[in-house]
Amino acid sequence: MEDKKAELYRCGRELFGSKGFKDTNIADITKMAGVSVGTFYNYYPSKEKLFMEIYLAENEALKRRMMTVVDPNDEPLPFIKKMMAFNYEGIRSNPILCQWYNKDVYDKLERLFKEENGMGVAEMYQKEEKALIQAWQAEGKIRNDIKSEMIIAMFTAIVNIDLHKEEIGLQYFPELQDYLTDFVLKGLTDWPKG
Repeated sequence: MEDKKAELYRCGRELFGSKGFKDTNIADITKMAGVSVGTFYNYYPSKEKLFMEIYLAENEALKRRMMTVVDPNDEPLPFIKKMMAFNYEGIRSNPILCQWYNKDVYDKLERLFKEENGMGVAEMYQKEEKALIQAWQAEGKIRNDIKSEMIIAMFTAIVNIDLHKEEIGLQYFPELQDYLTDFVLKGLTDWPKG
């Protein structure tokens, strides 16, 4: 039975990656897996649930790879710049993670995740970020007069500005994000400590 679930997962990953979430349906997945639609529902209550499982696994794999590239003992400025660049490239190069930029898909995932876990996908990932930011604040590496949640919101805004490229002007990207990252990080690290 686990073989069928693994095959549904594999086929879903392949189809979501090649066709996208919206253009993949359960019948496509079950046909490729060689099982009935009813068998799909033995393992997953919906296409969204399967996609969320795949998406979270891909995101976790990206985070593991990122931690082999960045050094958490670095100063905040180089650490965050490396982390954001690696994350951005990782999302852009992965057809599953790229779905983050599809507002409809992200909204469905966020809603489903909140229903099941009582928190959003972004909130889940922010727990680790919050601990790191609070440690930097305690060490005096970044401003401690701004709540850690607000600092996370600043970084989230920089990442999500990519969703508004067309409105802002494609000619300004990716330089705009680089400048904003620099300005925010310098504002967080270069302040009168006293």
